[in-house]
Amino acid sequence: MDFNILTLGCKVNQYESQAMREDLLKNGYFLSENKDKADITVINTCTVTSVSDAKNRKLIHRVRRQNPDGIIVLTGCMPQAFPDEMKELDECDIILGNKERSKLVPAIEAYLADKNRLVDIPEYFNRGDMYENLTVSSFGEHTRAFIKIEDGCNRFCSYCIIPYARGRVRSKPLSALKTELENVAQSGYREVVLVGINLSAYGLGEDYNLADAVETACAVDGIERVRLGSIEPEQMDNELIARLAAQEKLCPQFHLSLQSGCDKTLKAMNRHYDTREYAEIVGNLRAAFPNSSMTTDVMVGFAGESEDDFQASMAFVKQIGFAKVHVFPFSLRKGTRAESLPDHVSPAEKERRAKLMGELTDNSRKEFLQSQVGLIEEVLFERLRHGYLEGYTKNYTPVHISSSDSALCGEVRRVKLTAAMGDYCEGVLSD
Repeated sequence: MDFNILTLGCKVNQYESQAMREDLLKNGYFLSENKDKADITVINTCTVTSVSDAKNRKLIHRVRRQNPDGIIVLTGCMPQAFPDEMKELDECDIILGNKERSKLVPAIEAYLADKNRLVDIPEYFNRGDMYENLTVSSFGEHTRAFIKIEDGCNRFCSYCIIPYARGRVRSKPLSALKTELENVAQSGYREVVLVGINLSAYGLGEDYNLADAVETACAVDGIERVRLGSIEPEQMDNELIARLAAQEKLCPQFHLSLQSGCDKTLKAMNRHYDTREYAEIVGNLRAAFPNSSMTTDVMVGFAGESEDDFQASMAFVKQIGFAKVHVFPFSLRKGTRAESLPDHVSPAEKERRAKLMGELTDNSRKEFLQSQVGLIEEVLFERLRHGYLEGYTKNYTPVHISSSDSALCGEVRRVKLTAAMGDYCEGVLSD
C-alpha cells in the first residue's frame, strides 16, 4: 500500500513526519507517486492558533474528497490538545495523539484487519513522561537535517495551548543524539538544525544542557554547520553563551522569541523575562558571535494591549534591530488563560498594528542585508533555480549567485556579497 504524509506547523512536526515516513517505509509501505492520492494519508497537525485548526480541518476535507476510499490518519498537536472534539471527526479513520508515534504502523494494520475506527490519544502526565526517542536518517532532497532533541514546555504562556498538546519538558539523551547525528552525517548532510518545542530547556532536570547538545553535534565528523532552532530567552546565561561561542561549527544565527517589546504585555502573556533582560541577552550574543543575526517573532494586538503599549513594543523592536521578524496578530486560543482576559483588541486594529510593525521590521531587514554587502562569507548552496544558485551564509543570509552548475548544490563555497536585493544578497564566487 502507498502513503502520503502531509505536515502542518513547525520544524519539530517536520522531523516527526520524517520519522513516521521512515517507519512506514521499513514496514513495507511505499511513498505514493501522486501527492494528492494514496491508500493511506497521514495528516500531522499544528494547533498553535485557531487559524491552524481551520487549516487542519480544511485539509482533512480536501484529502477525503480526493481519497474517498483511502485511510486517513490524523495525528499531531490538534488531536492531543482537543481529544473530545477530534473524536467527532468521522472523516478520519485513525486518530492518534502526540505521545506514541510508535503506534502508527500497528494502528494501520489493526484497521486494515477489522476496519474498526481507532481513536488513541493517551494523556500527558504532569511529570514522568519519557522522551519518545524517534530517529531519522534522511530528509530527502533537503541539504540540512532537522534533529529534534527536546519536546514539551513548562512555561504556560497565557496565550499558548502547546503545553497541553506536548506535555512537559523531555530531552533526547546525548548518547541517542550522537548516534542519530552520525547517521545523518553518513547520509551526506553537512548542516544540522537542533530543534525542540522549548529548545533552551533542553536537559532540564538532567545533568546536561543545550551546550552539551551543541558540543555533541559539532564533534561529529562530516557535519560542518550546526544551527539552533527557535529558542526562548530563558537559560541563555553567560556561561551557556560562552560554551556555545567556543564551537566554531555553530552558526551565529539566533531566533530568540520576543512576542512583545512592552513589559506590561510580556507580564500579561506570562513571559518569564522583561525587555531589559532580553536586550542584555541579545547584547551578550552579539558580543560573543561577531556578525551574528538576531531574528524573532512579534505578536501585536494581545488582549489589553493599548496604543501606548504597542508603541513601546515598536520602539523596542526598532532598538534591537532584528535581521528578520515574523509579525502576526494575536489569535484567541480556546483553552488558554488569555481567553478570559479583558479588553480584547478589535480585528481591524490588530491588522493595523501588524501592518505598522511589518513596515518597521521590513526596514530593519533591509538594513541588515545592506550591512552584509562587501563581506566574503561561506555559503552552503541548497538549490538551483532559474539561472541562479541559492544558498545561505552561516548567519542565514540568503544568497543568490548567477550559475547553472547544479554540482554546487550541497557544497560550501566562499562568496563575496555584492548587493542587497529585496530579501537576499547577490554575490559572486570568491575562489
